[in-house]
Amino acid sequence: MQRTQSGLAARLARANPTTVFLITLVLVLVAFFTPGVVGGLFTLALAAGVAALLVTTWAVQTPPTRVIRLLVLTLLVTAGLVKLL
Repeated sequence: MQRTQSGLAARLARANPTTVFLITLVLVLVAFFTPGVVGGLFTLALAAGVAALLVTTWAVQTPPTRVIRLLVLTLLVTAGLVKLL
């Protein structure tokens, strides 16, 4: 399993930051502006992706970066749950 995580980390490190940012921005905007349950589920799916990324990169992040990522994860989960209700 360690090999899979290092392979994923290597692929993430090679990704173009601008492309990743723009794709993420589009996904977040679609999730936030999609009404109702579908938007809430999509937002929670994005939160699951952020959680997976957080777990994968936890060991190499500085404590301030960890706090920011946990804050973003908390905000995404909260937004998703609010949209569901």
